[in-house]
Amino acid sequence: MDMPEVESRIKRWGNSFGVIIPTDVIRKEKLKVGQKVDIILLKKSDVLKKTFGTLKMKKSAQKIKNELREELYD
Repeated sequence: MDMPEVESRIKRWGNSFGVIIPTDVIRKEKLKVGQKVDIILLKKSDVLKKTFGTLKMKKSAQKIKNELREELYD
């Protein structure tokens, strides 16, 4: 079963809270107003950032990928 992954923020609606599902996901999954869905919540954490810190690279990721491709396919 292919489950789409959507990143969203919690929004306040009156006395309630909600999340927004992007229109492209709604269309792709053919969701309708009033349809029940199951949502699996994964709280974002900074575990990797705390563990490894922030990495400053002198080259862009794209440039590194291009260099690796040149080495592989030349």
